[in-house]
Amino acid sequence: MMSVGNESKSRRDWHELVDRLFAGHRLTAAEGLSILRSDDVELLDLLAATYRVRRRHFGHQVQLYYLKNAKSGLCPEDCGYCSQAKGVETEIQRYAWLNEARLLEGAEQAVASQARTYCIVASGRGPSNREVDHVASAVAKIKEKYGLHICCCLGLLTPEQATTLKAAGVDRINHNLNTSREFYPEICSTHTYDDRLATLKACRDAGLELCSGLIVGMGETDEDLVQVAFELRDLKVHSTPVNFLHAIDGTPLERTHELNPRDCLRALCLFRLSNPTAELRISGGREVNLRSLQPLGLYAANSMFVSDYLTTRGQPAEDDFQMVRDLGFEIVITHNDTAAAGVPDPAELVGTAAESL
Repeated sequence: MMSVGNESKSRRDWHELVDRLFAGHRLTAAEGLSILRSDDVELLDLLAATYRVRRRHFGHQVQLYYLKNAKSGLCPEDCGYCSQAKGVETEIQRYAWLNEARLLEGAEQAVASQARTYCIVASGRGPSNREVDHVASAVAKIKEKYGLHICCCLGLLTPEQATTLKAAGVDRINHNLNTSREFYPEICSTHTYDDRLATLKACRDAGLELCSGLIVGMGETDEDLVQVAFELRDLKVHSTPVNFLHAIDGTPLERTHELNPRDCLRALCLFRLSNPTAELRISGGREVNLRSLQPLGLYAANSMFVSDYLTTRGQPAEDDFQMVRDLGFEIVITHNDTAAAGVPDPAELVGTAAESL
């Protein structure tokens, strides 16, 4: 058992690390590993120190994201964690692109869910130019009617496609690195880590914000997590979604259950302290992996998805609203200034927030 003196030292060390971060220090690999390998008795001290960083840059604000799966399944890629990958036998809906009306319905649902950002996601290696034009047309209408911040996750993109999306009003592209360069071949063989980096570069060059994160719990090492944290820091991503593996029956990783809630909290602390000013989002798998400790995650992260994910259900939106209220935090809804008059009041739509489209 850790002595009282050692407990005091652990508390001093985490806050001293944060003091150095405030003074311009960049987290080192050794420090990153020490976060992931810290003892359970240190966890509350680590969270308290991490919360100082979260509070300095984001106050008590929480931003919500609403996700719409615009094209489900039918994917030629073999990502081992994914229920939509080729060759998997999973019980999910499979459908081609939703039409424009359905994408606008999703935007209305985002408003009902008090989300600032509406995420349009599509399975596949990457979209055709015609599919990019379809998304661009829908986004232009969504911007005009609702003024939502728009993030698209469409797979590998060319520079020309990124430019088209930017011109239509897309604010941000999500393209996750998912894991470290070294571990990447263990989870996917149909495209490479460098393919993903190329898409992020094309999107940055087009003037799009970058959203890129990872999945924790796929069998990677602590060193892998630190490496991807530093890669994302060096890319200067605007937003980092941290997913926790939700092992789905029928996927290659179906029996992988390596996480406990405390591991998840330590990972969130790593990503907050490695890139203090980036938005940090608790993403897929939070209900399954963080479980009763979900509220503590918001002492490191400042955003989360509300309602459902790509092919799995989340907890009811009202439960998320209550969690934020219980913490004394506030949900921030700051839509773009281009929103048209007459945007629906979220309070009028909240009754439908958890319903599936």
